[in-house]
Amino acid sequence: MTTPPLRTPDRRSDGTPAPASDRRGTPHRPRAAGPGSARRVLRALAVVSCVPYLGLKAAWIAGSRVGIPDGSVLLEDRALMAAVNGVTVLMDGAVIVLALLLTQGWGLRVRAWLLALPMWAATGLLAPIMVGFPVQILSRGGSAPVPKEPFLDEWVFGVVYSGFIVQGLTLGALFALYARDRWGRVWRAPAAGPAGPWARIVAVVASVPLAALCAVHLMWATGSTAGLPARRIAERSSDFHALEGVRALFAVVAVAGVLALVYGAGRSRSRAPKVPLVAAWVGSGAVGCWGGYLLLTLLMPMDDPSNAPTALMALTYAGEMITGILLACCLAACLRRRAA
Repeated sequence: MTTPPLRTPDRRSDGTPAPASDRRGTPHRPRAAGPGSARRVLRALAVVSCVPYLGLKAAWIAGSRVGIPDGSVLLEDRALMAAVNGVTVLMDGAVIVLALLLTQGWGLRVRAWLLALPMWAATGLLAPIMVGFPVQILSRGGSAPVPKEPFLDEWVFGVVYSGFIVQGLTLGALFALYARDRWGRVWRAPAAGPAGPWARIVAVVASVPLAALCAVHLMWATGSTAGLPARRIAERSSDFHALEGVRALFAVVAVAGVLALVYGAGRSRSRAPKVPLVAAWVGSGAVGCWGGYLLLTLLMPMDDPSNAPTALMALTYAGEMITGILLACCLAACLRRRAA
């Protein structure tokens, strides 16, 4: 007499595999769940907040003058402005791509650097606006500034910068949720040891010149005119002083966050502290990305010799771009060491 095959939780009595629904005692892996309601709301807000900016840029590229007063310098070279507006449309469109990536299942399969790099840049460009725009409003007592020369209608700044603030808040929240799901183990797991010697050396090499550049911004914020062109000196306002102070603040945040990671938190074998991690991420991005953006603005053609960039301005912005990138590399080295 033949003995029938033994029935197991994942086998039928005839020995063939049983379907997952019939397997008792064997866990069934569910399919990846879609984004929760909170993430869907954040994603919708991020996408909608891009519409005013993209709509204005598209109108300007098409030749519209909505929001541009007569005599504005934006009307002098329409071809150049169309090219610049095209680039900024792509940059703001990247926010929509990031919002989708951070809330879709396929986003978890994207290579880490391919997500981290644009997210770091987006954080660096949006964070100073999120802080600087409210500071500007407070510094002028809530009243609109009176420009010496026409540039844009005041309502344009309110609409565009309010959208940027919403983009920064929603993208930041979505990225925090995404990073918790995908890389939470990196800062929850014990560290392999202190930060490597190269990370500590590079952090110091980048922090020392950045401290000097921070002093330059503080000098301009407190009223000094050293290293500024004549037209910039004449056009200074409370907005100018407020933004220079904000740039100095982010330089301090970048240095403090990275040094805390590589010398303080980097030596701990416990969880990585979140405050230095966030400070290093946001600070290095703000310093590096805004330094690079301002350096590019200096390369734009200028017909007015009184507004020609000075050597100190070029050195300051180039130095910020380089030191911001170096500090970001130190942050990446610390995270890779923990991930190991």
